[in-house]
Amino acid sequence: MNAFCELVGCRVPLQQAGMGRVANPALAAAVADAGGLGMLALSRHSPEAAARDIGDLQSRTSGAIGVTLLVEFMTPELLAAVAERVRVVELFWGWPKRASVPQGNVVGWQVGSVDEAKAAVDVGCRYVIAQGVEAGGHVRGSVPLAELVPSVRAAVDVPIVAAGGIGTRDDVARALALGADAVRVGTRFVAASESAAHPVYVDMLGAATAADTEITEVFGAGWPNAPHRVLSSSIRAAVAGPDPVATIDNADGTATPFVRFGTAPPTANMTGDIGAMALYAGTGVDAVHGRMPAAAIVAELTEGLDAE
Repeated sequence: MNAFCELVGCRVPLQQAGMGRVANPALAAAVADAGGLGMLALSRHSPEAAARDIGDLQSRTSGAIGVTLLVEFMTPELLAAVAERVRVVELFWGWPKRASVPQGNVVGWQVGSVDEAKAAVDVGCRYVIAQGVEAGGHVRGSVPLAELVPSVRAAVDVPIVAAGGIGTRDDVARALALGADAVRVGTRFVAASESAAHPVYVDMLGAATAADTEITEVFGAGWPNAPHRVLSSSIRAAVAGPDPVATIDNADGTATPFVRFGTAPPTANMTGDIGAMALYAGTGVDAVHGRMPAAAIVAELTEGLDAE
């Protein structure tokens, strides 16, 4: 049986990236039902809000699920609340420390270097995500995936998930051939039917190619010095755009201003200059051609890869 699938309980060697705001319970549940590992990102949540979202997700699926937390913003109370409710906990954007690894959970750490991968295993992580520079969103990696995965494989003896630029079945096959046990996919799932992404964002992904993405630090309000890959057009639009750039339409009928250069991607409950927001996109954007169900994306990427 595939080592990653056996560890986390999924049927196919694919993890959906935990993308803040975009990866909602509906998306994570759809991926889990299709056999992958569905993820929520709850880094800026209160423990109470995290518990509600996890409960929502658990009510939708009996498949394999987990939660991604950013060490940069994580509180001990939030970590404890998450670890109590889900088996798989994933950490990102901080040097691995033993105090951040809850006992009794399957803990993964997304890394950008061999040294970081070794440190994660040393503090008790049971898998690592090797993130190449091709990844969309916040980028820990500084070298191509084809270079990073074999180096990490030679350095650690835990399952490795390859992340960055994976948009097609061929990309998945190449990552597994490099020594990865599974793949982590983000940009394709932004365009999933169940995603909370704004329709304009999805349309812009569908019209883009890998050459239309670049790494920047422009969208750093509240999270500076954190490189991220976005559509190049969003950088130009943000520099010339209004402030606030959008409003968030709240469930109670009120609207909250959203500042220019904010880190959040545009979601369906936002109104404003959508193209001037953080349009996160990895080089796998070439494979986005519009909305499609998460189950269809999982099936397309993992055809013939069922863990047996």
